[in-house]
Amino acid sequence: MKNKTLFAACLISALLLQATGYAQRDKRKRPEEAELTSLRMREAESVFTEGVKYFILEDYAKALGAFQRVIELNPEEPMVYFKMAEVYTRSENSADLSRAANSIEKALRLDKKNKYFYLLAAEVYTSQNNFIKAEETLENLSRELPGTSEHLYQLAAIYLYDRKLDEAVKTYNRAETLLGVNEISSLQKVKIFLDQGKTEQAITEGEKLMAAYPDEDRYVMAIAQALGQKDQQKKAIEYLEKFLGTHPESGSCKLLLAGFYRDGGREKDSRKLVKEAIADPSVEITSKLIVLQTYAAQLAQSTAQRPPDGELAEFALALYEEMKRQYADDPNVYIAGGNLYVSLRQKAEAERAFLAAIQRGSASFDAWQNLLAMEAETGKFDSLIFHSEQGMEIFPNQAMLYYFNGYGHLSRHHYREAISSLEQARKLSASNPGLVHDINSMLGDAYHGAKEYVKSDQAYDAALAYQPNDAMVLNNYSYYLALRKEHLDKAERMAAQVIQDHPNNSTYLDTYAWVLYTRDKFREARKVMEQALALPGLSSVHYEHYGDILFQLGDVDGAVRQWEKARSMTSDHEALDRKISNRRLY
Repeated sequence: MKNKTLFAACLISALLLQATGYAQRDKRKRPEEAELTSLRMREAESVFTEGVKYFILEDYAKALGAFQRVIELNPEEPMVYFKMAEVYTRSENSADLSRAANSIEKALRLDKKNKYFYLLAAEVYTSQNNFIKAEETLENLSRELPGTSEHLYQLAAIYLYDRKLDEAVKTYNRAETLLGVNEISSLQKVKIFLDQGKTEQAITEGEKLMAAYPDEDRYVMAIAQALGQKDQQKKAIEYLEKFLGTHPESGSCKLLLAGFYRDGGREKDSRKLVKEAIADPSVEITSKLIVLQTYAAQLAQSTAQRPPDGELAEFALALYEEMKRQYADDPNVYIAGGNLYVSLRQKAEAERAFLAAIQRGSASFDAWQNLLAMEAETGKFDSLIFHSEQGMEIFPNQAMLYYFNGYGHLSRHHYREAISSLEQARKLSASNPGLVHDINSMLGDAYHGAKEYVKSDQAYDAALAYQPNDAMVLNNYSYYLALRKEHLDKAERMAAQVIQDHPNNSTYLDTYAWVLYTRDKFREARKVMEQALALPGLSSVHYEHYGDILFQLGDVDGAVRQWEKARSMTSDHEALDRKISNRRLY
């Protein structure tokens, strides 16, 4: 709205000048010529106004057509070339940028006293990476029009972009002479001098700014940060300590100084300042969260190969508790806490923190994903289903939410629901083949559970096409083929492949034994199953299968003993009871 008002003022001024000029010339013309000129000018004004209306409505084609008609009626009107240039700058086409440059140059030839012409010209040249012309344009502006000193900052910025650092410094100095010491010129000069290795000059500039604004902590912090980035930590600390001596209430300065102390090994001094700053309600929560996340990252790094630093962990957790006290309803605090607990390997506490974050309306996808991953890991499948469904409403295009929802339903044997979610997850994961592989492996299980065996086999085959040695897929696929008594030669090859890679896994040995059993290779099956029974991690299924194998080999007493062992390990023993009581297979 401000730009539109500005344009209106320029337009009225231009039209008044135009009308005055033509009125004076009309005195020297015959009446019929004056009338014709007046008619053309009125038409030009009307068409120009129409063009401006189209420009405001962003109908640039019609605006351009109107402005071109104005030029036909009055080719000496600079404002119409300015507006045409504005239209062309709305395009990203390089040819249109060239047209914009031509138009604004015509405007400047006709009127060298309109600062907006110079500014638009500089913008166009900068977009073309023609920094020399942009610099010349702004230099001309400062010469032609007094009172435009504020645009020296724009000129200096272009010099910086063009890597003309000395010219940028000179321009900032000119601006400072006219407008006084300020943060733009001073901070930029500090950075330039530091980049040039002129540390003393940088320090002088910084001290000049701090002297001009002795109560502004942001200037002290900006200069300290710039010095710190150039390995001038000692000087940065000196400035911060001096400022805090007279402004002890500046919590932001305390946090920055604490960071310098920590980097310099002064951990005790650092923690003292951090504790004060975290307790200070005037310090922005964003800064506090960064501090907490910094400690979480430090702990994560230190605990990668050894137990966590107990003292540091206790300190970080105390900061988290203080932040919860201050910001009890802010979900970002609980996300930071969850990350902290993850770094400490305290998964249960991390899960509670992420849950607290989403209960407080967190829009962070990472928080949702972390919570779901932890619920999946701990087997909280009902919560996993519930929270993933909530998440899908907020993030309908995130494949991982459908993945977790499908995993939860599959674990609860809700095969149709699992298939629906997993198929959607697969659609959304086309660019992530690793995730698609995992989804296919679960779809193989889900379709088998739903008795859609063709689709189950297709899913397993797709998973194996990506990762042929996936033991879990090979195991499940071969076992389900054995249960269906289909493609048993393929099942045996897959089960044998798994055993070759994992010879001491009781589950995989059980599968191989069962595939052999379904192929009537009872002696081989017995040998493999006895290998499995010598390993830990056995279930009732192992003993039941072993009993079935013994029965087929004629050892009925041995079979019953194994079935009885199996019965003692499960609550679902109706089928076992029939086997035991009747001493036969069903």
